[in-house]
Amino acid sequence: MKKLSLRARVLTGTVAVAALGAGTFGAVSASASAPAAAPAAAAVKADTDNRNLQQSTHLTVAAATKAAQATLDAAKKENQRVSVAVVDRNGNTIVTLRGDGAGPQSPESAVKKAYTAVSWNAPTSELAKRLQQTPNLKDIPGTLFLAGGAPVQVKGAPVAGIGVAGAPSGDLDEKFAQAGVAALAR
Repeated sequence: MKKLSLRARVLTGTVAVAALGAGTFGAVSASASAPAAAPAAAAVKADTDNRNLQQSTHLTVAAATKAAQATLDAAKKENQRVSVAVVDRNGNTIVTLRGDGAGPQSPESAVKKAYTAVSWNAPTSELAKRLQQTPNLKDIPGTLFLAGGAPVQVKGAPVAGIGVAGAPSGDLDEKFAQAGVAALAR
C-alpha cells in the first residue's frame, strides 16, 4: 500500500471531520425539527357552566370606526379640528383618526383621554375634578385627566372609551366624544 503524503493525510482528515460534523449537525437538526408528540391534554369545557371563563363585550372595528367618524363629523359641524381615538375595555387602541388640520399632539392626547375614561368608567371632565382630592391620580401612566374622554357602556359596564383632543376647550372635546357614543346607540 502506498504511503500518503502529509498534505494528503491532513486533507483526508479534514474531510472526514467535516463529514462527521455535518452528520452530527444533521442528526441534531432532524431531532430539533421533529419534537416528540406531547401527551394529549384533556379538553376544557368552554360553556357558561365553566367558572374559570368570563365573557366580555367588545366593540367591533366597524363600530369603533363609526363612532370615530361620527365624532369627527360633530367637530367639523362646529369648524373644530380634532383627533379622536377609540379604545377597548383593556385600553388597547381600536381606531384613531386625526382630523384635517388637527394639532400634532392631539392623537396621543385623544388616546390617553379614551384610556382614562374607560379605566374609571366616567367622563374625563368628572375625573379631572377628582384631582383636587387625589392629585397623584395624574401620575398613573397613560392617563390624561382633562375633559374630552367618554366611556362607552353596556348595562353600566365600560366596554370602550372615546377620547377627543384638539378643540379650544375640553368641554367641546367631550361634547364631540359624546356624539361618538351616541352614534353607537343608532
